[in-house]
Amino acid sequence: MSEPAGRYAVFGNPIAHSRSPWIHRRFAEQTGRPLHYEAILAPREGFAAALDAFQAAGGRGANVTLPFKEEAWRLCDERTARAERAGAVNTLVLREDGSRLGDNTDGVGLVRDLTVNLGLALAGRRILLLGAGGAARGVLAPLLGERPAALHIANRTAAKALRLAAEAHGPGPVSGGGLDQLPDLPSGLLKLFQGWPDSGVILDQPPGPPFDLLVNATSAGIGGTPPALPDGLLGPDAVCYDLAYGAAAQPFLRWARGQGARVTSDGTGMLVEQAAESFAIWHGVRPHTAEVIAALRRELAAGSG
Repeated sequence: MSEPAGRYAVFGNPIAHSRSPWIHRRFAEQTGRPLHYEAILAPREGFAAALDAFQAAGGRGANVTLPFKEEAWRLCDERTARAERAGAVNTLVLREDGSRLGDNTDGVGLVRDLTVNLGLALAGRRILLLGAGGAARGVLAPLLGERPAALHIANRTAAKALRLAAEAHGPGPVSGGGLDQLPDLPSGLLKLFQGWPDSGVILDQPPGPPFDLLVNATSAGIGGTPPALPDGLLGPDAVCYDLAYGAAAQPFLRWARGQGARVTSDGTGMLVEQAAESFAIWHGVRPHTAEVIAALRRELAAGSG
């Protein structure tokens, strides 16, 4: 007798664009794990109720995307260490007793795409992380865990970047400041830290350009324009990576190519890798990702043609 298909979903708003159902169907075929995986559009003020209804109807697990990751964190009874550090949850284990375990697989998905699929060594590199919202929170600790020489967070609102840097201080050499301070690093950064109360962040040598890796964790590309960035940020072999995939990543990647980046990549690989981590949490087996990434890139290219 065959095992009944478990019920899983991804919640977001908007959600029609999500490729998660397509990815998880490929994983299920590859591993022989039956599942039903759907995309659920949750009202912006009604995520908690939508999640309650899904779990009550037999849902076993869920992925969470924008704008609900931080709310999902608050709705958990238990969280993994990486979810606690991120302050955001993108993967939920829904238990039969009604309780919930929250995890965050975004950071491990990014690091695996960078180091395994793109073959990049992050140890000793100088990293610029653009943005200080939930997406940046999810990838910050895993990036620091790779032991870069320095990681600087730049955000439109400097105080938000400074706060995130202060919260993350300890795992690695991290700093923060405004996007408009980038041309003046390190002097502009020092001025910001002098006026930041009780941050607990101590920097002997604040990092300035050039950077080896730029990671765009902002949503600016959705509007068709990249973040406002100065020239001269990239080192001679710089890699530029956008967490978004498809059309939303292209404004930043076009800017990066114009600046002479050696490698540019959107977040297609990260999307598949973080999904594989979620799949492993739910089913106890991690699917192979290379063939799924290649197939998804073909799907996306065909859809844009």
